[in-house]
Amino acid sequence: MSATPLQTPTKLQLLELLAAIGAAQWRDFAAAAAHHGLTSTQARVLAQLNGPLPMRGLATLLVCDASNVTGIVDRLEARELVRREPDPADRRVKNVVATDAGREIIRRVREEMQATHGALDTLGPEESTTLYALLERLRPGMEKNA
Repeated sequence: MSATPLQTPTKLQLLELLAAIGAAQWRDFAAAAAHHGLTSTQARVLAQLNGPLPMRGLATLLVCDASNVTGIVDRLEARELVRREPDPADRRVKNVVATDAGREIIRRVREEMQATHGALDTLGPEESTTLYALLERLRPGMEKNA
């Protein structure tokens, strides 16, 4: 009895699979964020703050108007999860910076993404390494127009 050869998936099949996985991961992220009293967008802002980021930069990442970012940052600032700081190079620009509390809450959100963790737990070490390498290869092409 011989194994049937694997058929190469079409780009459409790959896109549909990536979209399904992305949507499932996003639902998991939103559920974990809600557990901490955050909207998915507020959690997404915290997830983007690896360092100071201008308000306009956040708007670009979120694909929204800068005026929307103001309200999101206002609510996060009220919870002391972020703070605004003047940009040292241009004091007219306000950078958003995650506080220690903000970094901790996004760490917990990511840690509590049970469906995503469960799915990743089904992979063995070699499969995880292969998946990571493939995703790293795709990332630059996906982010260059973002």
